[in-house]
Amino acid sequence: MNLEPEITFRDLERSPAIEAKVLERIERLDRYYSKIMGCRVMIEARHRHQHKGKLYHVRVDVTVPGHQLISSREPPERQSHEDVYVAIRDAFNAMDRQLEDFGRRQRGDVKTHELPPHGQVAELAPEGESGRILASDGRSIYFHRNSVVSGRFEDLEVGCQVRFVEVEGDEGPQASTVTLVGKHHIVG
Repeated sequence: MNLEPEITFRDLERSPAIEAKVLERIERLDRYYSKIMGCRVMIEARHRHQHKGKLYHVRVDVTVPGHQLISSREPPERQSHEDVYVAIRDAFNAMDRQLEDFGRRQRGDVKTHELPPHGQVAELAPEGESGRILASDGRSIYFHRNSVVSGRFEDLEVGCQVRFVEVEGDEGPQASTVTLVGKHHIVG
């Protein structure tokens, strides 16, 4: 880290033990992203109005090249951030995840989920044994009635949206598995 971390206490006494825990967690941040330029942590004790005790709010601001990342853990209504160390842990765990994701994006290691091939039924043979799918890329893909795995072949109509697994057949590309896409499925 380029700059000395800043730790601020609000409505509670500065504590060497709390400060040591925060500094320990700040040191661990470099595991997730090594180009951290600065870090500010604010620990605040908030009074409960109807209950005894205090709830703790912890905010972690991390500066990285070109970005500011913020993790702020508000005390939940029925969950206990009555322990300052739990609040610190939760805020820093959230920052760990943010830095890890940021580092992945910077390196170009972001996971992408390839959509399965999809299209629509373009033609059904009159004898009821096969059909053709117009794939989203414009190709025509043959399929046999035995390839339909979701629903029945008889339920298919021209224009139905389907997903499929493409294999190379004797006559060119064909679908080995055809799944009817329901109205709640996102095709892409």
